[in-house]
Amino acid sequence: MASAQERAELNSKARQGATVVPGGTGDNSLEAQEHLAECGETRREQIGTKGYQEMGRKGALSNGDKSDGERAIQKGIDIDESKYRTR
Repeated sequence: MASAQERAELNSKARQGATVVPGGTGDNSLEAQEHLAECGETRREQIGTKGYQEMGRKGALSNGDKSDGERAIQKGIDIDESKYRTR
């Protein structure tokens, strides 16, 4: 566990846009990055590593105009949803 001073320094870096927690990309506070990393790990445990990777491929395709499924079809990318397993 990091000391209060170390946490304050990490929080400051996070507010400047740095990723200070593996898997906590994109959030602007240490606490938010920790929460995001924890949720991601929980989801990976639920659907398995391969399903988590496949979900990431699919999610990366979505944009404001089309859904991830529509974009995958448009780009000819095969998304194997059978890899999504739950425990």
